[in-house]
Amino acid sequence: MLLSSFPGNTVFYDTPFTLFLLLINILVSGYALYQDPSLIGKLSFKPREILNNREWYRMITGGFVHGGLGHLAFNMITLYYFGPYLEAQIGSFAFLIVYFGAELAAHALTLLLHKDTPGYSAVGASGAISGLVFSFCLFQPFSKIYLFFAIGIPAWLFAFSFVGFSIWAMRKRETGALGGIAHEAHLGGAIGGLILTLIMKPSALQSFLNQLGL
Repeated sequence: MLLSSFPGNTVFYDTPFTLFLLLINILVSGYALYQDPSLIGKLSFKPREILNNREWYRMITGGFVHGGLGHLAFNMITLYYFGPYLEAQIGSFAFLIVYFGAELAAHALTLLLHKDTPGYSAVGASGAISGLVFSFCLFQPFSKIYLFFAIGIPAWLFAFSFVGFSIWAMRKRETGALGGIAHEAHLGGAIGGLILTLIMKPSALQSFLNQLGL
């Protein structure tokens, strides 16, 4: 569980797209999980279907279905804590660009790595959420990010550790030692969110460097 020392802004009329993303994720995932489980297969990210059948919509829809209530809750709580701050910081339009751009980057990297993996399938907004977390790190590098409500580490240290762990986990899974978590999507989303934030708000880089004393 990822939480920041900047709690989510509960005045959602100031950050309407965070509220929209929370609601659409909960509604679509909830319906798929409890009313029509077949919808998960129809919307999930599947490299073979994307490449062979040109089902490019899966690059987006895969981020709106989840594998279970815990998976959904983890992503939505993280969105609640990081989304309002970022939307207020960079503006609603840029926020949407970062969110969906990070998801596309997450799925693009996964597509590249698993284009020849039969039966590969992935669900969840984790790629997009990773992009938001890394965007947050640009603006608040010394803010604490709390893991499981207890372990607080500076945002910049979390970012570096996250990248290192994701690369390590991807390599371990290739040998069968790890599985079940789409670490490549997390990594792709994080990088995509970082780059898009710098494109949408170039001043973020100077702000980041100033806070580091550089």
